[in-house]
Amino acid sequence: MAKSLVSISDLEKNEIKEIIRRAGELKDLKKREESPKSLKGMSVGLLFEKQSTRTRISFESGLFDLGAQAIYMNPSDTQIGRGETIADTAKILSSYLDGIIIRTYGQEKALELAENSTVPVINALTDLEHPTQIISDLFSVSEQGIDPEKFKLAFLGDGNNIANSFVAASAIMGFELSVAVPPGNEPSPTIMGEAKELGNSEIEVTCDPAAAVRDADVIYTDVWVSMGEEGKGTKVFSPFQVNERLLSSCHRKPLIMHCLPAHRGEEITAEVMDSPRCIAFTQAENKLHVGKAILEFCLQP
Repeated sequence: MAKSLVSISDLEKNEIKEIIRRAGELKDLKKREESPKSLKGMSVGLLFEKQSTRTRISFESGLFDLGAQAIYMNPSDTQIGRGETIADTAKILSSYLDGIIIRTYGQEKALELAENSTVPVINALTDLEHPTQIISDLFSVSEQGIDPEKFKLAFLGDGNNIANSFVAASAIMGFELSVAVPPGNEPSPTIMGEAKELGNSEIEVTCDPAAAVRDADVIYTDVWVSMGEEGKGTKVFSPFQVNERLLSSCHRKPLIMHCLPAHRGEEITAEVMDSPRCIAFTQAENKLHVGKAILEFCLQP
């Protein structure tokens, strides 16, 4: 049954595992220059208020591979830019399209779009969550021989949409999570509360980056200033930089992950970014394959 993906919490563990499994198949098919054309004849709209490189191109390329048409929509070029409501837009677009991918600021916009749409809506990033990125990252982890249900991930920096979605994913999948952030930059209290209620995993929030990474299998970082927060200062984040000094406190040899774009010299040093243990560019490639698996999951009846 076709369904929307607005929050990673919309999925159950077995559904995430199935998307990961299918992404592996689709990656193998891509390497063999084959495509199932499983969405042949479909039209999918990309309604993007926020800038994008990897997410936009991976979804557009993925739709092409699957035989579907991608229609990019900048809100300034639509009636949304002139005040048409999200609800009215959803009703109109879903009468033309087979699915809608939205990348916007407020999570409430993605929710309102899904509530008023008769076709599936996929959240390609809001200020609160980035579910498609986290599913792709779990696939990247699994490719490295790590069980996505049984590992420890340390997230360093700002408690942003990536951190929030990892909190939700940890509660679903069961992996251990340590979020190291400066005071006042913690993940969403609502998402933390929901994760605690599920009680399926160990999730801690700390101000000590060295303690967070000590037993980590994976260290993950992101830009310190998200889109729309360009006036935010970065000095408070400097102790959370992923560098060789921090890695020296690790008991293991963890993978390093970054969802890109990276600000080398801020959240991560160039030395670590370019080291063999960093899989940031593999993560970026995998957005194509996981995006295709998500599209099939959401759009196929």
